[in-house]
Amino acid sequence: MWLLLSPTRLEAPFLKGEPFAFLAWKGLKGKGFVYLETGIGKVNAAMALAAYAAKNPVEKALLFGIAGAYPGGPALGEAVLVGEEVEADLGLKEGLEPLGFPALALGERRYFNRFPLDSGLTQALAQTLGLKVAVGLTRDLVSETPAEALALARRWGASLENMEGAAFARACLALGVRGAELRAVSNPAGVRDRGAWRLREALGALEDIMGRLLAAP
Repeated sequence: MWLLLSPTRLEAPFLKGEPFAFLAWKGLKGKGFVYLETGIGKVNAAMALAAYAAKNPVEKALLFGIAGAYPGGPALGEAVLVGEEVEADLGLKEGLEPLGFPALALGERRYFNRFPLDSGLTQALAQTLGLKVAVGLTRDLVSETPAEALALARRWGASLENMEGAAFARACLALGVRGAELRAVSNPAGVRDRGAWRLREALGALEDIMGRLLAAP
């Protein structure tokens, strides 16, 4: 059973199921999945996952939605899995590590700004679905210019920009949930002109991949 999460219902129009409400979130119960619309941003994504996992067993969770691509990243309309998320607005411009405080400590492992998704689940999905695995970058404030986007991509070695992934990945680590992330590119990061976006193609890619994912045994 999958727990599926997307920031907005606009990113999941193809999911069909029985509507239900869970605390502050709207959702669907379908064949092989439970879906929650988390709301936009890091806090919403982490709260939705943590609240649901506190009251229900979660076998595996998938965050999916649209994202912006950095220069040299995936093509417009392309869907990819995210293997690692960077929380780029936590701490200094260089990150949290220079301050000496980890964002998360699990035993001897300390996480500052980089949070991996479940590698076994991600690689299995990549093989089954024929998808590439990329590095995502998460900020509450997205890039407003191509120059800003390029600087972030170079500083952190990221290919994609979104507003939720790092919080989801960190929450999965803290809760012991096997988590994966799927993103389809709707726009070049830093380009706010909607005329340059390919939202329809990105949603089509999500629909195709999610259909195959839910049909898999």
